[in-house]
Amino acid sequence: MRQALPPRSKPGPLPVQEATPAPRRRLSRRARQALLTTHIILSVGLLGDSAGFLAVAIRAANADDPLVVRESVEVLSMFSLVFGIPLSLGSLITGVALGIGTKWGVFRYPWVTAKLLLVLSVMLVGSFVIGPAEATMLDGNGDATGRLIVAGAYDVLALVVATGLSVFKPGRRFEGRAARRPA
Repeated sequence: MRQALPPRSKPGPLPVQEATPAPRRRLSRRARQALLTTHIILSVGLLGDSAGFLAVAIRAANADDPLVVRESVEVLSMFSLVFGIPLSLGSLITGVALGIGTKWGVFRYPWVTAKLLLVLSVMLVGSFVIGPAEATMLDGNGDATGRLIVAGAYDVLALVVATGLSVFKPGRRFEGRAARRPA
């Protein structure tokens, strides 16, 4: 006796499965704490470097002795190269790593995005304002202490705001991100 085989179904489209996002990989507690500590150290160091830079720029602007002005600008240049560049890059990299590895994300909350933009703006001010102003003064082609003071003051203000954003975390999650998440 033969068993009856079920009738063959016609080939057709496969059932559509809803795409579920892959679970985000989060940092372990220890890794997050270590990265956060490193980020805070680098960010506070950058704020301190910027405040010191501003103080020396003000001193250079008020000095009557050209030798004091030149020495001050050389110190400012050292602040930029030895501290400013490594600290700003480190702060940026650790901040992005924290955003990727934690619930905050990089572009998920306005305060995180604002911090990223503030650190990038500090880096751009260093590249396009501070560097050329220092070069102008070291070459003896003019007095750019006013630009150095304004740039230093901006950097301090931007980094103080970024610090405040870290503490208070204002603003809700961007709506576009929340709306796309499945319920």
